[in-house]
Amino acid sequence: MIGAANILIDAAAIEPFLIETRKLHRGRADAVLRPGNVAEVAGLMQLAQRHGVPVVALGGNTGLTGGGVPFGGVVISLTRLRTIRVIDPANATMTVEAGVVLQEVQQAAREAGFLFPLSLGSEGSCTVGGNIATNAGGTGVLRYGNMRDLVLGIEAVLPDGRIFGGLSGLRKDNAGYDLKHLFIGSEGTLGIVTAAVLKLFPLPKTRTTAFIGTSSPEMIVKLFGSLREIAGERLTAFEIMPRFGLEIVLKHGQNTRDPLTGTHASYALVEMTSPEADAPLDELLLSVLEPAMENDIVEDAALATSEAQARDFWRLRELLSECQHFEGGSIKHDVSVPISRVTDFLAETGDACRAFMPGCRVCDFGHIGDGNIHYNISQPVGMDRQAFLSQWHAFNEIVHAAVKARGGSIAAEHGVGLIKRDELPDYKDPVALDLMATVKRALDPNNLLNPGKVVRIGSNLPTFKPGH
Repeated sequence: MIGAANILIDAAAIEPFLIETRKLHRGRADAVLRPGNVAEVAGLMQLAQRHGVPVVALGGNTGLTGGGVPFGGVVISLTRLRTIRVIDPANATMTVEAGVVLQEVQQAAREAGFLFPLSLGSEGSCTVGGNIATNAGGTGVLRYGNMRDLVLGIEAVLPDGRIFGGLSGLRKDNAGYDLKHLFIGSEGTLGIVTAAVLKLFPLPKTRTTAFIGTSSPEMIVKLFGSLREIAGERLTAFEIMPRFGLEIVLKHGQNTRDPLTGTHASYALVEMTSPEADAPLDELLLSVLEPAMENDIVEDAALATSEAQARDFWRLRELLSECQHFEGGSIKHDVSVPISRVTDFLAETGDACRAFMPGCRVCDFGHIGDGNIHYNISQPVGMDRQAFLSQWHAFNEIVHAAVKARGGSIAAEHGVGLIKRDELPDYKDPVALDLMATVKRALDPNNLLNPGKVVRIGSNLPTFKPGH
């Protein structure tokens, strides 16, 4: 069906498909199968259903919650589904296959005079199918939304091998349930996405980027409110990072420098764009920054004077996750709270974490414009890494309880996967969990698609063990 060259059974060939980015788990699989089109994916699922073989669909393998790690059965790698099928300029859409790398989608959109706005640190290796399966977010959610907001239609293979042909480019279609949303964010548990129709946007012709220092997250939130009021949709990104985060990037990142003189407790990275040539974005930004400095909301700010300098500003943010590795063990949380609760969440949760483990170093950064905080905790200097990681669940309880108290989510953009599956009953509405399980059983009654992930169904499930 797919040819012997696309059936991997050698242990060394399979190994890269068993471990995902953070290396918290090593799974197992009997084979890796590499179909080249949707018909071959459907045929493989029919065989898997006939023989009761579990299947994990995999794209760029850049997941962060264990959702792509197989625990038996086979892996279906979608990286050969690499065709950009059509770009429709009049409809402002692009139809692409699941294995196309996100960066290639961005480039193809630019060449056609459009913007595809999803932007992630892993965009050079993550794929469209994985972005859809995890409802990826990134830095542009403030203006453009999550992947769910960027998808108009989906083609997917169901657990029984049937093909759901939902590749519609329509922006209005109320002919029954909008079934594509079952697959977006389902982490490959309900179907295998093989292609999608993506929204395209006008290409920005003017851009301004600023790196801003403030005395506290509270001042960051105040600044955000002022900018949102004045700039509206021209405010496309608003990121936050703490002094500790900037320090480790300057310490470990190559060719980095502090854009500001002096030190500040909290930093904002702001970007504004416009499809209008020569839009006065610098003036608009300064109209907010100048009174903010007079009122002690902003302590210092630097506006990028070139594209190269803007890239340097963004690099400070993009290197943050990577540079935490050099500071020892890191316990990571991907959470969201209402923007109105960000300030008290950061303050109270930081105090609680430091009270639980004196010397721990909180690195709370992320997309404050949409309330998504990557609440990471680095081990105390000199502490044993495994001893620190053994407190993963204790820190989870502190952070996630604070999130729940503010009506937030413990899985903002990285998904549930395996790591958060067993925590969901403590933080999610029980009726919602029951509905999720009902949908899973209805579409995948034999529990063959990515079993043990997102929803707890069946027995002998894989479990998450911190530090492994």
